[in-house]
Amino acid sequence: MEKETVNEPLSQYGRPVGFDQVWQMFQETDKKFKETDKMLSEKFRETDKKLNKLEQLFTSQWGKLVESLVEGDLVNVLNKRGIRVEKTIQRIKGNHKGENFEYDIIAVNGKEIVIVEVKTTLRGKDVEWFHEKLWKAKNFLPEYEGKTIYGAMAFITADGSSDCMAEKLGFFAIRATGNSSSIINEVGFQPKAF
Repeated sequence: MEKETVNEPLSQYGRPVGFDQVWQMFQETDKKFKETDKMLSEKFRETDKKLNKLEQLFTSQWGKLVESLVEGDLVNVLNKRGIRVEKTIQRIKGNHKGENFEYDIIAVNGKEIVIVEVKTTLRGKDVEWFHEKLWKAKNFLPEYEGKTIYGAMAFITADGSSDCMAEKLGFFAIRATGNSSSIINEVGFQPKAF
């Protein structure tokens, strides 16, 4: 007995017509997947941008809160250490010969200033960066050129021994606590003049 062969109609490409239909459906599905991937990628980028903006807003507002906490008690804290503060100034910004600068808080009297860098969490790299920035202060702020400049690093928490590192570089180490702040350097600590 001979097998009966069924001759399916062939497409112009020599394939069975059903195959061409499946192939076309596959192409359309693939196109829709690519469109969906593109749309999702755009949505993810938009979401990432929004999350970054929210993170920056939170960080900025949190930083301002910590600065206010430190600044609120800074006069008392420095007066106890023998630096008679006449006024404090927050967020000094500028540009000197193409280089941008910003100082969080400056405490001033007739012959001395204390430049305070405020961090939520103090890290070693922050201490190194501030040390470099402090050396430039007399160039950035010529109105304080004849004054003795001291540095201070204020923070809520210190990562590792970054607070000790700040003290070794001659900075006041100021821990913000509750509704005040306190200098935590050892008794007898002498700040370094910059």
